[in-house]
Amino acid sequence: MRKHFFRTALSVATTVALGCGAVALGPVGSASAHFGEAEISPIESDISERPWAGVEVSSGASSADLAIDQEDSTAWVADDTSSGQWLTLDLGGAYDNVRKVEVVFPDAGAVYQYVIEASADGDQWQVIADHSANDRPTRGSVDLFTEPGTRFVRVTFTGASPGATLGISELSVYNYLRDDLVLGADASWVDNDVAEGRDYWVSPTEEDRGAGPHLLDVLQDRGVEYVRLRIFNEPRSESSGDVLPVPYQGPERSREVAEWIKAERDMGLGIDFHYADSWADPAKQPKPREWAELEFDDLSQEVYDYTYDYVEQLIEQGTTPDKVAVGNEIINGFMFGSEAALIGTTDPPYFRDHPEIYQSQPGGGLLWDYWGSEDPEEQRLYDEAWDRFTTLSAQGISAVRDVSADHGEDIDVEAHIATGRSDKALEFWDQYLTRLNAKGVDPDVLAHSYYPEWHGSPEQIEQTLNAVAAAHPGYKIDIAETSYPASGGGGAPMPNSTYPRTVQGQADALQRVFQIANDIPNNQGVGVLVWEPARWQSMFTAVPGMARTWEPNASIDVFGESRATHVVEDTVYAGVLVDGEVALPDSVDALTTADGSTEPVPVAWDPVPDGATEEAGRLTVQGSTEYGQVTAMVDVVETYAGLDCDRVITGRHTGPLTVTEGVTCLDGATVSGPVSVRDGASLQADGATISGPVRADGAAAVVICDSRISGPVTSSGTSSVTIGNPVLGCAPNTISGPVTVTQTQWWNVIAGNTISGPLTCRENAQPPVNNGSTNTVSGPKSAQCRDL
Repeated sequence: MRKHFFRTALSVATTVALGCGAVALGPVGSASAHFGEAEISPIESDISERPWAGVEVSSGASSADLAIDQEDSTAWVADDTSSGQWLTLDLGGAYDNVRKVEVVFPDAGAVYQYVIEASADGDQWQVIADHSANDRPTRGSVDLFTEPGTRFVRVTFTGASPGATLGISELSVYNYLRDDLVLGADASWVDNDVAEGRDYWVSPTEEDRGAGPHLLDVLQDRGVEYVRLRIFNEPRSESSGDVLPVPYQGPERSREVAEWIKAERDMGLGIDFHYADSWADPAKQPKPREWAELEFDDLSQEVYDYTYDYVEQLIEQGTTPDKVAVGNEIINGFMFGSEAALIGTTDPPYFRDHPEIYQSQPGGGLLWDYWGSEDPEEQRLYDEAWDRFTTLSAQGISAVRDVSADHGEDIDVEAHIATGRSDKALEFWDQYLTRLNAKGVDPDVLAHSYYPEWHGSPEQIEQTLNAVAAAHPGYKIDIAETSYPASGGGGAPMPNSTYPRTVQGQADALQRVFQIANDIPNNQGVGVLVWEPARWQSMFTAVPGMARTWEPNASIDVFGESRATHVVEDTVYAGVLVDGEVALPDSVDALTTADGSTEPVPVAWDPVPDGATEEAGRLTVQGSTEYGQVTAMVDVVETYAGLDCDRVITGRHTGPLTVTEGVTCLDGATVSGPVSVRDGASLQADGATISGPVRADGAAAVVICDSRISGPVTSSGTSSVTIGNPVLGCAPNTISGPVTVTQTQWWNVIAGNTISGPLTCRENAQPPVNNGSTNTVSGPKSAQCRDL
């Protein structure tokens, strides 16, 4: 069994990520050796911003969507501040090449502890990043991972510093161009090029001209891996209908071109049957002259025989196609016949001028004017046209299936339409597939043309393709034709586009189409073909002073440089107090996409400007690695996050103090007597002196900093415990008496203190940590406190 054509890795330099919402992924590389200049970069997509992505949360559902609104000044905020709060991002389907996740939190001066997991089904989870030991205030993180089939990404909080807003400002998951997404071209005119003596060189004016002079050599050298050929039955003039003296793109010449593609260059090969003698597109679908007067049953048989025979010839000469399209842009059907009187078509001229020949028998034209008609007769005609069309289509598909089976080959079958209307595309595929399935046949690939001037904005075709993919999940999706000009119109964008008609605009526009195909959920997008890149909206420019010689525009490198070879941890988050010193890491992580390995790479940071931390705000520092740029996002804060006090006690408080609700703060206070913190209440002591025991039972939070306590300190079942934490400005305490901390639910820090008596910790959800500040304890340290 012959295997499908698969892409092999290209040896190309990765460059800075461009347009498509991307960020730096590799070293800068301008394709200026060709005509014009363009910055070509690996494609990166944040799937969270796509309309098919969604989120679910453990609590606070009313604000959930704010975590993916592309605005980090808003946030999902959990209703509950207990441990285990989570947010799950549903990417809308599985992705094989998501490689980076970025999470941003609401509070700049807080410490967030969390775990990030990925899942294909929402049931089985794989940890991709564990930040549960965080002890520094940072507003976010970037993590790299490789988990093919990822659909869900979940962030689960395991802790947060006291007073932190528990929530997520933004969760982003980035997708990269898959290796198996085929990037190719329809280069059917290549037989004309050779016959006309046209030369193509990668660098025609340099001493080493590179690949050439054959167009296919230049295309292959620049990263094109697949070539489609249109097949006219008996090539004729579009105007007169006369047979052309040179049968360009006819069966015989195309067999020779197939050898250039498949046998000589080992590129992928697609065959596009027009089932016509001249151009077939939505506006014109003439029958071949030889079939024009056949009765319908004979026409149907001829489609089968012709398709079988031609594919067999290709197989027998050693150029088995990887894919065969049964018709070209068949949104209105194909091989129009007598039904053309109802369609109202007049093109091409020979079809119009000779109705006695071309319209003498029924064909496969569709009657869209009757779509949704309540007139029974019109509905009957609509259905009958669909039946004829799909009968002819089924014959072509069956022929490809049968000849493949007879020769032990595996050839994909494609159906290819062109429309700017999503509703029409959905109706087409529903009718087409339902009727074909009833006839016992099925295509593999549902293909669409996309030209903005005819089919709308990139967002419109993206919406259409994703609607089709969702409605028909068992099929591959392909963009069989696209292009964009590099000149004309004074450089103004094409209709329905934002990209200028420049070499850079051409590169960006094509990359946007690559991105659209790659981002279809469940990896249903399988390829993009640029239509006639050497002729129509050309990616080549004639070389002045060199007759019949063309060189590629710099934009042609989109084929070879749109895939990332490395993904870098391109954003570093840090926090610092006003007038503090910015500390940035010496290295960041970089992931090699070929094998999924991750390793640290050095960062060279720009100098931090003098006085940069004198005022609160956001400071950015640029850095560079061998794989691209890195940005440090440094939040300068007046103070770190803390509890908001409902009651503040200063001076002297005589007798017992019981906290039953809200947050009570002891600000330099002296308390003579025991302090009790009841269920759900919180205590924050800073610079306090307490004579007597401190006990918390089921409290929300206990924070003790820079205080002297005479008596035991006991916490049981408290959600958040902080007894000293110098890294967050909570100075150590002096405690005369035993300290016992049990059953703490999440945040749990005991750091830098001097304790006269034993330190006991047990049954805590997470063992307490000292964040690098060892406690001095005169008694034994036991159980979970042993290493503090």
